Amino acid sequence: MFLRIVLFIAVWWILTQGRADSWGVGLISIVSALIVSLVLLPPGLFRFSLAGIFFFLLYFLSRSLKSGIQVALMAARLDPGFHPNIQKIPLRLPEGLGRVILVNTLNLMPGTLSVDLTASSLYLHVLDERQPIETQVRDIEKLIAHMLCVELEES
Repeated sequence: MFLRIVLFIAVWWILTQGRADSWGVGLISIVSALIVSLVLLPPGLFRFSLAGIFFFLLYFLSRSLKSGIQVALMAARLDPGFHPNIQKIPLRLPEGLGRVILVNTLNLMPGTLSVDLTASSLYLHVLDERQPIETQVRDIEKLIAHMLCVELEES
């Protein structure tokens, strides 16, 4: 709980650019955010690996940059050569937070958009079906599993 309080204080400080005159409202906001976070994500329900978070963020940032450049170059061509498709990808992450992070991560990656999530699969719209999308999803699943300290299911 201490880390949550520190996190919310840091977020408030960043949002207000360290202004001292905002702390009256800030304390109410911080306490409210703490209560909501404790209700929605009770302590001890999830474990996180700091190294896992670091490697996930590193992968996400580098992959976003690379994909963004790739999509921009394709779009700048007279004939972009897109081969859009919807791919069904069986999931190995257990249901819950890991899948939510996976879907949101893929939505933020250039060239992919989650269309549907079922109990066992993810339907993903891709700009170019020739790209190794399933391999990328597997890499992200492994990183998320490491970050959340969970085991991947057999596919």
